[in-house]
Amino acid sequence: MSDCIFCKIIKGDFNTKFVYEDEKIVAFDDINPQAPVHILFVPKVHIVSLNELEDTSLVKNVYEAIKQVAQKKGINDYRIVLNTGKDAGQEVKHIHFHMLAGRKLNWPPG
Repeated sequence: MSDCIFCKIIKGDFNTKFVYEDEKIVAFDDINPQAPVHILFVPKVHIVSLNELEDTSLVKNVYEAIKQVAQKKGINDYRIVLNTGKDAGQEVKHIHFHMLAGRKLNWPPG
């Protein structure tokens, strides 16, 4: 999608530094972090949300990328968040997963 901010980041329009990249996934630091570590994991293919996801193997790829980044950064305790839809807090209409770490995370979340 030409107006999708994540598609533009993936294309390199903003020279975003990736903390992880493979053929299917990119990961980069959130510009509005909610924890000391707040990394977004974004599939390179544009999918609006979980509701539109057809190839569920993509979720496996994301979780493998998350595990690799956690190991590389020495992070053992973290939370993964996937917001689906406006009322759930999804601001960018491109499926993405948040990795939050570096502080005690309360439950239940907001």
